[in-house]
Amino acid sequence: MIERLQKYLAGAGIASRRKSEELILQGQVQVNNSVVTELGTKVDPKKDKIEVDGKLIKYKENKHYSYILLNKPKGYLTSLSDPFSRPTVLDLLKDVKERVYPVGRLDYNSEGLLIFTNDGELTYALTHPAKKVEKVYIVKVKGIPSSEKLKTLSKGVTLKNNYKISPCNIYLLKTVNGNAILKIKIKEGKKRQIRKMAEYIGHFVLKLRRVQTGPISLKGVKPGEYRYLNKEEIKSLKKIL
Repeated sequence: MIERLQKYLAGAGIASRRKSEELILQGQVQVNNSVVTELGTKVDPKKDKIEVDGKLIKYKENKHYSYILLNKPKGYLTSLSDPFSRPTVLDLLKDVKERVYPVGRLDYNSEGLLIFTNDGELTYALTHPAKKVEKVYIVKVKGIPSSEKLKTLSKGVTLKNNYKISPCNIYLLKTVNGNAILKIKIKEGKKRQIRKMAEYIGHFVLKLRRVQTGPISLKGVKPGEYRYLNKEEIKSLKKIL
C-alpha cells in the first residue's frame, strides 16, 4: 500500500492533510529514521517506520472514520488547545472518544456549523479552494446596506493588502430594528472573510452564523450540541472527493 506521506498522516488521524504538509515542511516527520521535508514523498505504512516529533505512528488497517456535526456557540475557539485556557470547541465534544479535527474554522465570536472528522482526505477536499465547496452564512450587519453595495460585493472585490474576494451570492432576507439580516453564499474560506467584506461596504458584522457546508445543513442541532452524520450525509460529502 504505497501512498503519499501527507495523505497517510492525515488518514492516520495525525492532522488534516494541509496541516500534515506543514509538519513535513517543518521537518517534524521522519521516515526510517531520516527527516523528510519533501511533499509527495511516498511511503509503505506496512514496511516503513514513520514518526512525527519522535512518536511512532503505528499502521492501522481498516481505520474507522468518524464524522461529527457541531453547532458552535459564540465564545469558543476553533482550536485543539489554547495557552490562555479559553474554551475550545473540543470542550463541547468531551463525550467523543475518537480523536477528530475541525474542518475549517469559525472565529471566536462566530457561530454555527463545524464538521469534525479524522478522515484526512475528506478534510483536504472540503478545505481546498479548487473544490469550491459552498458555505452558507446568515449574517446580521449594522445598518442596512444598499442594493448597490451588495451587488458590488457579489461581483468580487479586492480589499486591503491585495486581499481578493471572489464573486459570491448575497441576499437581503429582512431588516430588524434598523439592521439587516443577510444570507451569504461563498465558495472560499479566507480568514475573517465575511467580516472584512462587511467592513468594506461600511456595515460591521453584529452576528455571524454558518448554517451549511456543501450538502450538510445545521438544521435540527441546537447551539452547543453535536451529532454524528448519517450514512447518506457521509455519502454526499464523499462525492466532493
